[in-house]
Amino acid sequence: MKNDDGWLRQVFYLVVTDRFANGDPTNDRLGAPDCFDPSNPYRFHGGDLAGVREHIPYLSDLGATAIWTTPLYAQVPLRDSSCGYHGYWADFTDPDDGALEPKLGSWDDVSALTSALHAAGMRFVMDMVVNHAGRGARIARERPTWLHDEATCASRGDPVVECPLHGLPDFAQEQPVVADYLTGLSRRWVSRVKPDGIRLDTAKHMPPGYLATSWVPGVRSASARELFLVAEVFDTDSIAHVLPELDAGFDSAFHFPLQHALSVAFAQGGSVNAVADVVASTLGTLGQDRALRLVTMLDNHDMPRFMTPVSGLSPAERDRRYAVALTALFTLPGIPQIYQGDELGMIGAYPDNRRDMPAWAWSAATRSDARVHDGTFGDAQASWSLVKKLAALRSSEDALWRGGYEELARQTTGGANALVFTRRSAAGSVLVVLGNDDAPRELVVSLVSRAPRPAWSDGTTLEELVGAGATPHVTIDRGRVAIVLPPRTAAIYRANPAPQESGGHAARLSLDTLPRSP
Repeated sequence: MKNDDGWLRQVFYLVVTDRFANGDPTNDRLGAPDCFDPSNPYRFHGGDLAGVREHIPYLSDLGATAIWTTPLYAQVPLRDSSCGYHGYWADFTDPDDGALEPKLGSWDDVSALTSALHAAGMRFVMDMVVNHAGRGARIARERPTWLHDEATCASRGDPVVECPLHGLPDFAQEQPVVADYLTGLSRRWVSRVKPDGIRLDTAKHMPPGYLATSWVPGVRSASARELFLVAEVFDTDSIAHVLPELDAGFDSAFHFPLQHALSVAFAQGGSVNAVADVVASTLGTLGQDRALRLVTMLDNHDMPRFMTPVSGLSPAERDRRYAVALTALFTLPGIPQIYQGDELGMIGAYPDNRRDMPAWAWSAATRSDARVHDGTFGDAQASWSLVKKLAALRSSEDALWRGGYEELARQTTGGANALVFTRRSAAGSVLVVLGNDDAPRELVVSLVSRAPRPAWSDGTTLEELVGAGATPHVTIDRGRVAIVLPPRTAAIYRANPAPQESGGHAARLSLDTLPRSP
């Protein structure tokens, strides 16, 4: 693995640039005509690179460290009443002209953004597309033989690779001339933008052989930095589906199976076992090193916002469920990704899942004023503050970004709907409890270690770090601690002061319900 462990410590933040902030209104109507209409969810709204740069202090204060923006390519003209505000309908041409979408800004804006991010100690992740062009792109007219034929593609092999996605012009990367064109295009963008990482769109729709032999080595050779390459493999069935991309040379992939499990368990109020099963499968399939490098999320721009599918809940109940899910995101193995507005508790299904960042987002005073809010489900400032706290905890607690994972307890028949695990590194250990019951629980956590020495000895006091209502301090007595959890509450415990850590296995816990106090 070429990349240093610094990527494990990052918190990704996904920006749909057109929907984030309008820092330069003079570019709103540049480029394709009839594509600027802030009232139309399928056209450009005016967000740009200058707007992202303007709000770097907001992102830094939140705890975001790796900013991933949607693609910057010039987009195809208006088609079927829609425009490529999202960046994925590139107007590629041959020879490649390297055109930037003018509504997003200039090349000076790109340079200013990357420089400002680096000055703030942050990283820039560029989104790239080499699977397809936009409908009506110049390349489709210029080089029709470079594209898969929708009428015959299924007969060539796997339709996921061979056939167009949503009818978009689909490149035939198996042709050497097409492979050279696409890799050359990507190399030139890398040379000019100088990103720290790349998110590759629709990676599973391309031949792994092309990625391994052409694109991955091509973009790496174009960068003076050790690029962090993340593949989008949108498949919730099994984490094994990311293996072709990881084996092709990617450092990471998005963990869609875990996203689905988090939704089932916490948004929908199911069993924590959905999450426990996916984490166990991930570690068993990929091993710890690869599992730690996966990018995890609650949602993104291609799916409904996390709490959207759940109806009939009070705002307070939604807040509680969301808080447990956020805590899971920042404590389970992987690199967490926040999608713009997640920190506010935004809701919405397509196209409202890509709603503009609200004007009230940028200050604590307006985030706290529910009278001005729309498109959120609860206390926006509380969600923002929790994300900030969790990001800071993850950064400061070595075990949460680099440590091993061991499941200690999960739901059994008739038992507490809680997932308990440790994260352990040489620098320390944390104990995480994800409580998912709809009623208060009093839990006895019994520490029975298989290691030569337990993680914590009798008399050690563990301090709770989230502050959501779980027992704030617990002391280990005869190998046990008692933890009181309100409904739908997560807790993170560490020793205070931290004890000397030992090697070996983490403590094994059993979970029981204490008799309720009279």
